[in-house]
Amino acid sequence: MGRALVEQLVARGHEVRLLVRAGSERKASLRGDVVPGNALDAETFADRVPPSDTVVHLVGVSHPAPWKERAFRAIDLASLRASAKAARAAGVGHFIYVSVAHPAPVMKAYIRVRRECEDILKDAGLTATILRPWYVLGPGHRWPIVLKPVYLLLELFASTRDGARRLGLVTLQEIVAAMVWAVEHPPEETRILDVPAIRSTHAALIHDHAVGACLAR
Repeated sequence: MGRALVEQLVARGHEVRLLVRAGSERKASLRGDVVPGNALDAETFADRVPPSDTVVHLVGVSHPAPWKERAFRAIDLASLRASAKAARAAGVGHFIYVSVAHPAPVMKAYIRVRRECEDILKDAGLTATILRPWYVLGPGHRWPIVLKPVYLLLELFASTRDGARRLGLVTLQEIVAAMVWAVEHPPEETRILDVPAIRSTHAALIHDHAVGACLAR
């Protein structure tokens, strides 16, 4: 997700700084300015966060599972605290955080930690865009695509429609486009982009790109 986001932002003319663990600089996109640091410790990167920047926080445990709450707290929660601390100290105007759709009948530990992260941003007084996808389809994460017919069926009934839409699937392209849109349309106050909103911002970005291309001809 991070690499795809960097590629899109750079292609659209944005300057990007990438927080990268020391020793892993070569794994980062060559199109961004690499900042070595520890995502769990704000002191290692806070001085490299200019006050005018948008901070996009994408640190988290890979392949979340119900039994990983300890890891969620050690990585997801700790890294968000560090990023929020650095962003607040730098006077950052906009913080983008990829949370998770809730409520939901499963993944309660994951949701609990992500909600705590949202509360940290609120308590810090940061103006944020909080994205709440449920599952992002992409490389290595495509198996839920078989559930699409089930989602379509659930959306037909009033009793299950809202839940099916809120806990719907989004693609990697949709979530990245939503983050790009959020960067380019910073809010005046904190906003939530749920699954339907993520999809609509993706469509809006495509429309804006198409209009711009037509005007450039």
